[in-house]
Amino acid sequence: MNALNKYLCLKQSLMSRTGMIFSNLREAIAGSEQDFTTGKLGRAIFLLSVPMALEMLMESVFAIVDIFFVSKLGPEAIATVGITESMITIVYAVAIGLSTAASSVVSRRIGEKNPEGASKAAFQAILAAMVLSVLIAIPGVFYSRQMLGFMGASPTILNEMSGFTAIMIGGNGVIMLLFVINGIFRSAGDAAISMRILWLANLINIVLDPLLIFGIGPFPELGVQGAAVATTTGRGIAVLYQLYLLFHGKRRVKIAWRHIGFDRRVMATLVRLSLGSTGQHLIVTSSWILLVRIIAFFGSITVAGYTIALRILIFAMLPSWGISNAASTLVGQNLGAKQPERAQRAVWITAWTNVIFLGLIGLILVIWPGTFIRLFVHDVAVIQSGIVALRMISIGTIAYGLGMVLVNALNGAGDTLTPLRINVFCYWLLEIPLAYWLAIQSGMGESGVYWSIVIAECMMTLAALWYFMKGSWKFKLV
Repeated sequence: MNALNKYLCLKQSLMSRTGMIFSNLREAIAGSEQDFTTGKLGRAIFLLSVPMALEMLMESVFAIVDIFFVSKLGPEAIATVGITESMITIVYAVAIGLSTAASSVVSRRIGEKNPEGASKAAFQAILAAMVLSVLIAIPGVFYSRQMLGFMGASPTILNEMSGFTAIMIGGNGVIMLLFVINGIFRSAGDAAISMRILWLANLINIVLDPLLIFGIGPFPELGVQGAAVATTTGRGIAVLYQLYLLFHGKRRVKIAWRHIGFDRRVMATLVRLSLGSTGQHLIVTSSWILLVRIIAFFGSITVAGYTIALRILIFAMLPSWGISNAASTLVGQNLGAKQPERAQRAVWITAWTNVIFLGLIGLILVIWPGTFIRLFVHDVAVIQSGIVALRMISIGTIAYGLGMVLVNALNGAGDTLTPLRINVFCYWLLEIPLAYWLAIQSGMGESGVYWSIVIAECMMTLAALWYFMKGSWKFKLV
């Protein structure tokens, strides 16, 4: 009887745990009303991480879907997307920087139980995003061909495919607003809303991509430019939905007419924080642009292989960014609630979760890179080039998993200058000179670039770990 009782108790315990997991999963996807400054940290991280990871997965689907269809047009079209994406990462840098600043302020106000302050910060962030997007769009529309030429694009790309670049950079406003507003929702604890918005944008993009690229049915055949129109349209509709929710929804952050207008004090705080955060990403993205420029020395085949490999790696890593975003939200809210030790525990739990997840993904990509490359292209030369890139860059995934959580935690605390200093050293002073020396001077070719990426990312993680352990981030005022 004792054995039977033990079996029944174990069975009941397992069923209870399973039911709890599914209950938390449903709550995470549907949206949680939990106060993340109280209760079990493991549950809080789960409720935030699941929708954030799914959101980032949806963001990566943009890149995967586009490159899947564009790859049918040949290496030049793939290279066009790759070169353009390397330039548009500047837009992502500004958008993520402003989103990070908004998230720091909004999460701190939510932790302080000050929804009015959160709403004021949200509108100021949206206003800043709109102004910046116009300033970026103007040169993108009128000088896209010159930009491609500077990046070493082939004559075919310059003469036939520059429209893709003009549309993507000219329509950068939808990227900017999508990132900033989703950051506002996430930092307030409404991560499920951000996830559903990305689902909407992706569904539209997936439907429109083949129709506009290949001219199916009544749609015009736009080639690679069709991918840009589809992506911009999907994101644009998602932004309209975001604005509707902010002004008419019933979320934790709601903008009313009294919040509309220029607030010098709040804007100054956002600018101060976003300068450090934007600087971080500008350094990273400018280094990626220069890396592409170095890789372009080896021809369009190498650029195409690298582009596909990078898209696959982004697809794998963006869910990890979602997990690490949970640390940022929890740090901001718990510092606002005067609970720095709880904020620190949240970071460590999230970090180990991310390291295990991304480490397993990296192991798969190192062992079977060709399986994933062949999903997108059949050109033998491009496949071989992509295999080399994907396998080598994936070696550093464990370091990436820890580093991204630590950096997001520092940013969530409002310490955006420390990661900025780390990035200056790791990417400008180390990665770019090392990539050029290994690839060009030492004769390693494109493999030298890939090794420089792994080395720089590992150094970034070690530096972030050292600063995090010092603990000064716990006392930053926002």
